[in-house]
Amino acid sequence: MILKAIRHRRVAFVFLTRIYLLNIANRFFFLAKRFTIFLFLAIASLPACAQYPQFSFATDLGVQRNFKQEQKYWSIGQTVQALFHFTPKDGVYVWFCYYTNGKFKNDVTAVAHSPATIPQQFNYTNSAKMRLKHFSIGWKKYLKGSSDAEKNWNLYTYGGFGLLLGRVDNVHSVSIDTALYNAPVLSGKANFKRLTLDVGLGWEIPIGGDFYFYNEARVWIPTTDYPSKYIFVNNNAPLVAMMNIGLRLLF
Repeated sequence: MILKAIRHRRVAFVFLTRIYLLNIANRFFFLAKRFTIFLFLAIASLPACAQYPQFSFATDLGVQRNFKQEQKYWSIGQTVQALFHFTPKDGVYVWFCYYTNGKFKNDVTAVAHSPATIPQQFNYTNSAKMRLKHFSIGWKKYLKGSSDAEKNWNLYTYGGFGLLLGRVDNVHSVSIDTALYNAPVLSGKANFKRLTLDVGLGWEIPIGGDFYFYNEARVWIPTTDYPSKYIFVNNNAPLVAMMNIGLRLLF
């Protein structure tokens, strides 16, 4: 009787164990099925989710003109920029550009500090070279077309804020003793900085293979002066405009 009871208990234990393991297996397959469905839907939705935001890289060559009186010059340079397209019409740009030396001259007058100094004043010429680098970040807006247009041309505008890094190198036509005379602009080399408001208008057209050819007009408007004795005109200077042509690659 005792052996029979033990045998029945073993059979019951095995039966309950099988039911428990079967229940676990069913739950596992149920969860695995749900996870598989979720993973399939996630993978299927990746193209739609990954379409935006998109990224572009662009580079161009440009001609720069300084329109400020007493600083007028021409120079050439290059811009490298990254663009993040949040929608087909809107995005953020970040660029860095640098330009060659622009040359100009200032005809100025040095005046004596003391009435006893002879001569009291004399004229001289300051020959200057100015070189600009620029970092800018801002918003880009397509007025016609879109950042991923496959045909027809696009028209866009942008605006942002920048940091202008300048360097000036002055050479005087005569040697000036600054202990005796007040020179409006000093001889030598110096760096200067300006905060700028950056605006521009651009046109582009797709040329195939996710490449776009573009042409842009830009203006950097100084918002700070930070006077420097090495720059003859400091107020709202330098005031420069650029015309650039380049290529943009959409990733």
